[in-house]
Amino acid sequence: MFDKVLIANRGEIAVRIIRACHEEGLGTVAVYSDVDRRAPHVLLAGEAVRIGGAAAAESYLSIDRLLAAAKETGAGAVHPGYGFLAENAGFARAVEAAGLIHIGPPADAIEVMGDKTRARTRMVGAGVPVIPGSAPLDSARDAVLEAERIGFPVLLKAAAGGGGKGMHVVSDEEQMAGAFGRATREAQSAFGDGRVFAERFLGSPRHIEIQVLADDERTVDFGERECSIQRRHQKLIEEAPSTAIDDGLRRRMAEVAVRAAEAVGYRGAGTVEFLVEGGEFFFLEMNTRIQVEHPVTELVTGVDLVRQQLRVARGLPLLGGGAPPAARGHAIECRINAEDPAAGFLPSMGRIDRLEVPTGPGVRWDGGIRNGSEVGPHYDSLLGKLVVHASDREAAIRRMRSALEGLVIGGVETTVPWHLAVMDEADYRANDLSIRYVEEHPGLGGAADPALRDVAMATAVLLADEDRPRVVAGGTRRSRDGGNGLSAWMRADREW
Repeated sequence: MFDKVLIANRGEIAVRIIRACHEEGLGTVAVYSDVDRRAPHVLLAGEAVRIGGAAAAESYLSIDRLLAAAKETGAGAVHPGYGFLAENAGFARAVEAAGLIHIGPPADAIEVMGDKTRARTRMVGAGVPVIPGSAPLDSARDAVLEAERIGFPVLLKAAAGGGGKGMHVVSDEEQMAGAFGRATREAQSAFGDGRVFAERFLGSPRHIEIQVLADDERTVDFGERECSIQRRHQKLIEEAPSTAIDDGLRRRMAEVAVRAAEAVGYRGAGTVEFLVEGGEFFFLEMNTRIQVEHPVTELVTGVDLVRQQLRVARGLPLLGGGAPPAARGHAIECRINAEDPAAGFLPSMGRIDRLEVPTGPGVRWDGGIRNGSEVGPHYDSLLGKLVVHASDREAAIRRMRSALEGLVIGGVETTVPWHLAVMDEADYRANDLSIRYVEEHPGLGGAADPALRDVAMATAVLLADEDRPRVVAGGTRRSRDGGNGLSAWMRADREW
């Protein structure tokens, strides 16, 4: 047992975890960098410790400083949230070596599922359907041979990570040499591991994931989430449940997700992700942490997933006896980012000078900002998540549209106009979705051609350090004559 938790994270997920800890009667310790000293998670926690400068490497990614903060405050457990060190097996082992409880799965499970090729091998052994693919590839020539075996087009993917980094679609042999070189360089830069592998490219699948929870006695599925609307493999809108699958497919996917988790000795909260097309589903990956989109599952099941994590870490049984909950109604989550759709979704920076959050039945705001918050270049652009729950999908869409109209964030550009446009778009309302939705619907909410962002990012790389390319574009503002101007150029200490 432990009675105090250090939250090794920031932003909205740190606030979320702190609130769950308070409901469990646990003390809380926030950590903060210099630019976060007055952030909401710092003000909400019982204690707070400065851990370094603005750069993540000097603060939220510093294992030594995080462990020192836990020791200084007498915290008995560490919750990593998502991002930063949440799926770092070395961090989990360091926490345990320091005599603390890691609120997450065993390090071995993180390690296996974090390596895409090892995960594929383990899943095949457990009878989990995977997309036909290859082992790590040594050269572009080997990649061509594997692609001919699998069948073009193929998708090159980084073996050691995700999030779209190192990922390239290759349609024929002529494209392979260039794509293989780009994929390996990006994988090395993002994950320190240049290995890539190939798998069959699916045309227009849906991205559907299953939430699982495991304690010492059982592994339980908590239903599925629809996560098909994404840009560059980053999710923008999530829903629960998915209205695109029937009860039979839902049951088979849930059974496979439980089998996948048990195959790696999983414990705690995790998500098994699948691509679904033509009545078939294939294992994509397992996220060994709490997901950004967990609120939609909470709203349709009535289960607090973060409190469940805390209970499992304390050796307590799952709330509700671990029985799979039945979904009630429909929930939608919109990720609100500090990005400008009119400038190709470039990051926007500045001070939050106005914040009005909608309220009412079935409306939830999970935020990491307040009036006066500075949105800078150092961390992810996520400001918060607007989540609604209603009796069915159509009612949830109407409620989300109303909630988006009531959300006011001044001082930076946000994705709110884009989300509003999606709520009115015919294919979205008809539930005609795939992971290609964003590319197939350009211009929503005044969004510029994605090529604008590509040009800006290419310019940024040219202006960045040769050894470690970084984004230089720090923000965007619309020009006074209504055009799209790129301004406020500044070095950003983060990679895209």
